[in-house]
Amino acid sequence: MKTFPNTIPIFPLSGVIYFPKTNLPLNIFEQRYKDLVNDTYNKDKLMGMVQSQKNGNEVYKVGCLGKISDLQKSQDGRILINLTGITRFNIIKEIKNNKLYREFNVDYKNFDLDLKSLSEDHGVEDLMDKAKVFFKKNGLLLNWREFEKMDKIQKINTLSMISPVTNEEKQKLLEALTIKDKIQTLEKIISFYLHDVSFNNQTVQ
Repeated sequence: MKTFPNTIPIFPLSGVIYFPKTNLPLNIFEQRYKDLVNDTYNKDKLMGMVQSQKNGNEVYKVGCLGKISDLQKSQDGRILINLTGITRFNIIKEIKNNKLYREFNVDYKNFDLDLKSLSEDHGVEDLMDKAKVFFKKNGLLLNWREFEKMDKIQKINTLSMISPVTNEEKQKLLEALTIKDKIQTLEKIISFYLHDVSFNNQTVQ
């Protein structure tokens, strides 16, 4: 497995679940995160994203390492970046520092499959059909023709990232160890919402 740094700067963000092989545009305006981005860009361009928990300063234990693939600075001082997802990580512990932003000791050993391609189908096409119905019922537009050009893992991770489900459900998808587990979990989640809409005439938020 490719070697990644054991200590990384982390941007904790509530409500944003970020997956390997996806792209995340970020608008950075707080000084601590501008420091993080500038330091990261000048070093190895690698930073972590993790979801904040509802309780105080706590974060979830699984996040995603990304590489800054584009950086633009605006005249009003904001930094606009694009982060390209590489692999997930487990947080081991927070590292004390004298910086404005937080750093954590992490490991990647459970997620070596993030760096491989998917040879088997594992029900991807069936999931795509169900996802199209789900998105349509929620009034969400997606360019499915362009979407079909992605590889299988990109499709699953992108669907996991953009589906209109709860943050807790997305975190569960992020923590699924294998792509097969992720597909099965996402299918169960979508099936639950489709059943809810079909039989209770409820609108999924």
